[in-house]
Amino acid sequence: MPTSPPPPSPAVLTVVVVHRDQPVRCATTVAVLQASSLPAGVDLRVVVVDNGSQAPSLARLHTGLEAAAAPVEVLELGVNAGFGPGANAGLRRALADGADVVGVAPHDALVAPDCLALLLEALGERPGAGLVSADVGDGLCPVVDPYFGAIGRARDREVGWEDCGHPHGTLFLARAACLADVGLFDERYFAYGEEADLGVRASRAGWGVGIVHGARVTNPELGGTDAAVDYLMSRNTLLLVREHFGRYRAGVRTVWAVGQLAAGIARPSRRPWIFSARGRAWALVDHARGRHGPPPAHLFQPPRPLRPRAGRGVGARG
Repeated sequence: MPTSPPPPSPAVLTVVVVHRDQPVRCATTVAVLQASSLPAGVDLRVVVVDNGSQAPSLARLHTGLEAAAAPVEVLELGVNAGFGPGANAGLRRALADGADVVGVAPHDALVAPDCLALLLEALGERPGAGLVSADVGDGLCPVVDPYFGAIGRARDREVGWEDCGHPHGTLFLARAACLADVGLFDERYFAYGEEADLGVRASRAGWGVGIVHGARVTNPELGGTDAAVDYLMSRNTLLLVREHFGRYRAGVRTVWAVGQLAAGIARPSRRPWIFSARGRAWALVDHARGRHGPPPAHLFQPPRPLRPRAGRGVGARG
């Protein structure tokens, strides 16, 4: 629980940027962060966590960051630990250095010039706020549903703070005191859903969680293959529901997920914007057996083409 009001503004804002094999995008993100308008007396520090990039990408990253407006620390993990674990490595470094407020973003998050200032202003006005999210421009307020996990509902206002269920992983700020109270990202999630889990834990501990509409950030691309992304989204939603809302609701969500998988296979025209039958099927299997962490390696590969049986073409009628 928050105990005493923290200072209105931190002396240093540390933003952790999680990177993998996108050195040009990452250097652009850092440049945009460093060009942000900040309140008087607040300095920006950027820590880039490299999640096991290939050697050429890592070399290009270091070269690109040499042109940064201010020095940038790079933590090289050597493996693809996942977004949450990678962010945790940077957060631990920032918190050990005494940061009061920290931020998290992926390597392709592009902030509006006033975004960080608006987020810091919102925190300064609310001593009990622990997490504050930037606005991704979808017109929604992020919430956590006890059956469906992280979803969006219609927002209540166009501009300013609104209480929400969790921050967007595209960019959010957190008070160090909040993270000390509730912990960092749950590393079982690997990627997707970890920010919803953090939001639930913060809210239940008495910290305010909100989004600042108008503090814009854009995230131009979805990382990973469809199968791996759909796997993580599906599996982690089941984990989130079970952990925070109980086995009954997780059971209901599992039945719904099976139905959606069957419907997507039977009616391709009505599939959601991202759909992978094998990703969702493996998510159900791994959730049932309690497997967490990174997706199975085979989900990063394209599906194998069907082999025609002897004497019958693939499309032949039986």
